[in-house]
Amino acid sequence: MATPNRTTAAADHAARPDTRRAFDTVKRLVMVYGAFSVAVLVVVVVRSVMGREVTSFMWGRTGGMFASAVVTYWLTVVASRGARWAYIRVRVIAVVVPIAIVAIDSIPGALPLWFVVLQIAGALALAPTAFIVSRSEPRAAFRKAR
Repeated sequence: MATPNRTTAAADHAARPDTRRAFDTVKRLVMVYGAFSVAVLVVVVVRSVMGREVTSFMWGRTGGMFASAVVTYWLTVVASRGARWAYIRVRVIAVVVPIAIVAIDSIPGALPLWFVVLQIAGALALAPTAFIVSRSEPRAAFRKAR
């Protein structure tokens, strides 16, 4: 039985132990990325409540990081169940998001050092997912149907 987003073969292959371990590792890495995004959010909220300067740029970066962590985790769960469309999105996010975080945080003087450090730590936690989901086992589970 096949659907446009998932085939029985893909779901079976995604259930293999090596593929399952890869997705379990990716889930943990995304949770660490999410923990850093929550840490940044908490610090920004506390600083705001204390009357310290928090720019709209910082709020936007914080919200974006948190939202991307939630969406990436959800996509990882869906991909681990055999959805090729979710797997492709996880692969793209795993490459693009860490690069974008580092690039934007590298703008001199745009953000305070503590903010940059927390965001880059989150990006470094997410970066290994690009290598894990691109290994042969996960790729084999999500081959394009011909």
